Amino acid sequence: MKTTRQQQDATRRQIVASAVDLMTRQGFDGTTMKDIARAAGIGDATIYKYFPTKDRIVLGYLDDVAHQALADTLQTPGFAGYALQEKLQRLTDAVLERLLADREFVAQVRGLARRSPLSMLAEPLAARQSLREAVASFLEAAEASGEIEPCDFKGLAGGLYTDYLAGVVTYWLADTSDEFADTTQLVDLSLGVLVQALRGGLVNRVLQLGGFVLRSQMARMVQHGSGLMGMLHMAQQAMASAPMDRAPAHTAAAASSTASQPSESPRKPSKTGKPRQPRVTLKAASPAPAAKPAATPRKRKSA
Repeated sequence: MKTTRQQQDATRRQIVASAVDLMTRQGFDGTTMKDIARAAGIGDATIYKYFPTKDRIVLGYLDDVAHQALADTLQTPGFAGYALQEKLQRLTDAVLERLLADREFVAQVRGLARRSPLSMLAEPLAARQSLREAVASFLEAAEASGEIEPCDFKGLAGGLYTDYLAGVVTYWLADTSDEFADTTQLVDLSLGVLVQALRGGLVNRVLQLGGFVLRSQMARMVQHGSGLMGMLHMAQQAMASAPMDRAPAHTAAAASSTASQPSESPRKPSKTGKPRQPRVTLKAASPAPAAKPAATPRKRKSA
């Protein structure tokens, strides 16, 4: 009997879920395709119709997480009215929220990528293109509203965001701070610096001198180190105090106000689907416009 598309999708999800459970308990090398097929309740040969190797199951998991996180982001009430930094923060939070329950498995995936990078990159993720297009659309909306200067590298920025996201996940996996507060601070500061640079057109000029530096240095930048947070603070303050003649007056004033506020304890990623207000101070943000829901305290599940 021919299976329907819905049945095929359900079987695929069951295979991925079974693989995540088994690999978390037994390890990647200690789990076989036969083990996964039996745990998923399908025949030993049937599993190969969906995934030819264990590596492809892992990629399928990552693909699903990215698509689900993007859907969660775009379905956030009032999302179209968010500022650029809010949109990028919400998307980054959504990915971490989806990964949280499987953090131990994600750590194994990271180790597998380091051990066999070619096997993990042989087949590009469909979700990577979706993320690239989403970030490009965020930039287009910010440019159209006058929030940032005209941006000549929207497609490239979308690709760089996926590299940035991989770096954030790596940092998060090594984060031992309470409720991943260090990761939250890293995301807030790094995206704040990026948006301030876009407001003054700085990124366009930097990329003309060699945008490849950002990609090649990403792996080193996301490593835990005492100087990383301080460097981001300094960059944010420097750009906030620099003249931005072409930036909208209300935007420049908001950036200056944000940079002058003291830093407090970081916020944790959203578990409620509501946006985090972009800021360096980490108290509850002032009431947002009516188009956005008010931020509420959020709790994390234990890792």
